[in-house]
Amino acid sequence: MKRKKIRIGELLVSNGVISEDQLETALAEQKKTGLKLGRQLIAEGFLDEDGLLSFLSEQLDIPCVDLGQFNVQAEVVKTLPETYARRFRAVVLEDRKDHLLVGMADPTNIFALDEIERTLKRNVHPAVVRESEILHTIDLVYRKTDEISSLAEELDEELHGSAVDLSMLESKVEESDAPVVRLLKSIFEDAIQINSSDIHIEPDENVLRIRQRVDGVLQEQVMKEKRIAPALVLRLKLMSGLDISEKRLPQDGRFNIRVSNRSIDVRLSTMPVQHGESVVIRLLDQSEEHLGLDQIGMPEKMLARFRTLIHRPHGLILVTGPTGSGKTTTLYAALTELNNPSSKIITVEDPVEYRIPRLNQVQINHKIGLTFSSVLRAALRQDPDVVMVGEMRDQETAEIGMRAAMTGHLVFATLHTNDAPSTASRILDMGVDGFLVATALRAVIAQRLIRKLCKSCAEPYEPRQIEQEWIRAMVGERAQGLQFKLGIGCPRCNNTGYRGRVGVYEFLEVSGEMASALRDNCAATYAKAAYAAPGYQPLSYRALEYAARGITSIEEVVRVAGELEDARVDIHDHD
Repeated sequence: MKRKKIRIGELLVSNGVISEDQLETALAEQKKTGLKLGRQLIAEGFLDEDGLLSFLSEQLDIPCVDLGQFNVQAEVVKTLPETYARRFRAVVLEDRKDHLLVGMADPTNIFALDEIERTLKRNVHPAVVRESEILHTIDLVYRKTDEISSLAEELDEELHGSAVDLSMLESKVEESDAPVVRLLKSIFEDAIQINSSDIHIEPDENVLRIRQRVDGVLQEQVMKEKRIAPALVLRLKLMSGLDISEKRLPQDGRFNIRVSNRSIDVRLSTMPVQHGESVVIRLLDQSEEHLGLDQIGMPEKMLARFRTLIHRPHGLILVTGPTGSGKTTTLYAALTELNNPSSKIITVEDPVEYRIPRLNQVQINHKIGLTFSSVLRAALRQDPDVVMVGEMRDQETAEIGMRAAMTGHLVFATLHTNDAPSTASRILDMGVDGFLVATALRAVIAQRLIRKLCKSCAEPYEPRQIEQEWIRAMVGERAQGLQFKLGIGCPRCNNTGYRGRVGVYEFLEVSGEMASALRDNCAATYAKAAYAAPGYQPLSYRALEYAARGITSIEEVVRVAGELEDARVDIHDHD
């Protein structure tokens, strides 16, 4: 197939999409940045990506494919080796017998088209696709699971015998081609590709399990090479600066790695289990931009009220929910908005998860007496405007935080409670005087993270009988008009039916009636006033709202509601 080189800049100018001056500006900048001309024009703001894709589709008479709505077949995509897919930003979409349909970010690249044809020995017809969607598809399809399995076998062969020679392994860890190093590299790369938050390495009696938490749910890979587990643990301990000879006690450490040009903070926790040592690795991507308040998914009215409260000079704002519910993300979003040269912000955390310029972040260290209460007491002598307490775990920390909120400081803190109304009861149970809570507390946000349906494979879903009864109990007769969806699973979502997560929030602002109940130390009266507060909607109602809009599934809503102590059936009274 004879192809001729297309000059995209000249085409855009001749069709009046951009001006000659804009083209010259983009070409001059392109020499500095090295970007493709199309990407440079988008970066300069002369046209948007959708406009460029539509233009290319029309001018080249080729289809424009939205991969979000396209049923990608992993085995078809893998016909093109990963190195070519990444190099040319191309994915094979369909095998049409006489030719292959290949999605490309730059279909004008005739060199790439010719090279793909030579590699696959097939005729290729291009389609234009968003570059971000191509890269996401490549990350999902070209998983490292096969590579991890083969490296595990290679390492197992090297460790022929039931015992691991620690000195031999320690001497080899500097060799970049050592199987254990390459295996760990593949595990980390695979985790980053699928946006995993945690990696679990768990030795069992006859197998080794490597599990990755994606969107809050673990995905498992089982390997029969159980003997490699001690070698992996040893290498991770060396990287974390831990005691490699201590296997009887849990240890914690951290280190930083670079994977795919991204800086990743790694937190490591080891624990002795029946068949060796279990390791859990938390991955924190420092190169990602922190979400602002507008990106965390809080409803508009709630966000406006929250913004008003965080810009007040003093008071206590609590964010509650279980571990992994996104509390830290919400707090950092608020702190990022308040972070300016005129404000002194101090955070007390265990551990410091994200490093933010201008914030004074203190890491708790119980071994040397650096506790939440001692650091908080010292922080208040540092003339702060805003203080963030990672967690109010005891009476002393809570009381210091309350008094700080009463004496001209804005204080943020987290608590582990199920919903907003039960938060005050939890503080009173700690032994904090009710008048302190009533005076200091301004608002409570309870939150959960629910999985979003994969847009590529979501289909209409008829709830089961038990689910229908639960929905009717929640919203009464309005249940009849609600429609739901369910993800059936596809390569884009790793056959889970879900991609990504979204926050579900419950917002409770402390009213005069609630404050009076707190002064009387009456948790029951406070809870009653809280549930009856105008505009208050429980988390389960918010989650059901997302399901009715097709954002999540009814099974996710039931899961969230099941975590709550009180899935109230009179929810429609608070609409």
